[in-house]
Amino acid sequence: MYIPPFTITEEILNLVAEICSHLARIEMLLGSGQPEPLLRKKNRILTIHSSLAIEQNTLSLQQVTDVINGKHVLGHPREIQEVKNAMDAYDLMTQLDAFKEKDLLRAHGLMMKDLVKNAGHYRQEGVGVFDGNGNCLHMAPPPLRVPELMGDLFEWVKKSKAHPLVNSCVFHYEFEFIHPFIDGNGRMGRYWQTMLLSRWNPVLGWLPVENIVRENQEGYYQAIAKSDAAGESTVFIEFMLKCLYETVIRNEKQDEVTNKVTNKVTNKTALQVLRLLQENGHITRKELSERTGLSDSGIKKILNSLRIEGLIERIGANKNGYWKVKA
Repeated sequence: MYIPPFTITEEILNLVAEICSHLARIEMLLGSGQPEPLLRKKNRILTIHSSLAIEQNTLSLQQVTDVINGKHVLGHPREIQEVKNAMDAYDLMTQLDAFKEKDLLRAHGLMMKDLVKNAGHYRQEGVGVFDGNGNCLHMAPPPLRVPELMGDLFEWVKKSKAHPLVNSCVFHYEFEFIHPFIDGNGRMGRYWQTMLLSRWNPVLGWLPVENIVRENQEGYYQAIAKSDAAGESTVFIEFMLKCLYETVIRNEKQDEVTNKVTNKVTNKTALQVLRLLQENGHITRKELSERTGLSDSGIKKILNSLRIEGLIERIGANKNGYWKVKA
């Protein structure tokens, strides 16, 4: 069986321990083990926006949000299609097996639908990774070797005894090295790492690690290049674990704030209103009434209560202003 080369460094061990510790803290804060639907959707949108932005998609976060919510967006048709495809692929995630090659192909078929002719199939031609000046950074293995290499990679990840956090990073790097598809390799590599992580710990299925990768995009490509030069994925493993660590730290802080607010707002409907305001500060009382089923006077009482508690603030006039959630 092929064993991808990498070295377990002291930094990798420390990062794995720290990530596990903070994940346990997040699970404790969540209680039920799952975040609220609104937070899951928000993180999913952030994940899609960040992953596509890495691939040069120019749509803003608000535009991506509008596309996912079914609103009309002025933008390049291909970029809009990329968002729709990504949402379909992420919606399918819970139905896929992270250790089955056929499910990877199925996910690619959705991710690249109407964007490439052979979506859902391995490439039949040579590909390389080039910089902005046309210099070749990486020449992928010939297409005839792709099925064998991908088969070996899946066999390894099924049987590997390394920590799942490490396994997911190794798979991600090896996937990018093989570059099995004619297009969509970057977004699929990140997607499948999330798949593997979510099967180990469901919390990692909705944390937007792609956002941290995007913030450190240059480092992401440098880690791949350094691993290529070294002939092993150690540098890339360390980089991705740092991204995962930063992701869980940020979300742990977010969950702590959410818990404080939840403890302060005991009424479930008031909490629902607060979250709707956080999602869209320009939402009207009529829209709040429609979303919650409360009367206009009921919404008005809740808004006044939230304002007295110091959780929200009205910015601007009643007609043209908006609500700011202080928490």
